[in-house]
Amino acid sequence: MKKVSTTRLSKILNIPLGDLFDKLLEENFVCRKNDNWVLTDKGMAVEGEMSANDKFGEFIVWPDDFNPFIMKKNNERTGLMNATSIAIRFNLTPQRLNLIFSEIGWTEKAIKGWQLTPFGKKAGGVQVEHASGGTYVLWPKEIISNQLLKDALNDKQPTEPDKNISLSGSESNCFRKKFPANLRTKDGHMVRSRAEVIIDNALYHYGLAHAYERKLPIEEDVYSDFYIPSQNGSHAVYIEFWGLENDPGYAERKKVKQEIYAQNDLNLIELDDKHIENLDDHLPRLLLKYGIRVE
Repeated sequence: MKKVSTTRLSKILNIPLGDLFDKLLEENFVCRKNDNWVLTDKGMAVEGEMSANDKFGEFIVWPDDFNPFIMKKNNERTGLMNATSIAIRFNLTPQRLNLIFSEIGWTEKAIKGWQLTPFGKKAGGVQVEHASGGTYVLWPKEIISNQLLKDALNDKQPTEPDKNISLSGSESNCFRKKFPANLRTKDGHMVRSRAEVIIDNALYHYGLAHAYERKLPIEEDVYSDFYIPSQNGSHAVYIEFWGLENDPGYAERKKVKQEIYAQNDLNLIELDDKHIENLDDHLPRLLLKYGIRVE
């Protein structure tokens, strides 16, 4: 998406600059502060930004397809918020919030901008395309109360992982007591086994952004071992390490979890002990299956 100055926007719209500023002020996209034009929350919500250079100092830029004279006629955005206006509510940058949306599986990085996933659509997201061909997502106002988003913003970790799929609360607590996350990886993650250290370190060496014990973008309280957000046009990928194959209870849990991944059409890489022995021979090939190329 290309951003242009207010002067340039007036030329695109073929409207005198003074008339354009009058309209921006009337619609509360901008206001005057200390004899300068500054953006309001409404101006940020339509993706206006403050920019600066040595010659002109600080000034406002807008999407090149923005037209304040037809905003009231455009019902497409009524009641919807963009990442900038949502980020303001949580004292975040839009860039950080977009990454969080990606981490919880609601959006994926597109060639130009962000595109909506089926999970994001279920959460109420609406994909919008700029005249330039770039895409972004708008969200209903209710999204700020969404529990999955709140948990991600708080970086909430599971206290009883997968408690709804086959383990009772007591069994889950026993699992966590038996396998506490007290092993540190090279990028600072705390994991539960030597195998998970090897997997995490491999992802770190491959230069892949990743998370440990990330909640799946579904209503059930289910967590993956590792999560790789979408990148360079690829889809998000989840990694599970099955480390207790001889345990009947664990085997049943594994089966249920595999079904959850399949039912929700989530990209899953499954690893076990034989992969860990020569991980660099296996993991790059498995990642490539989902469009992720590593050296």
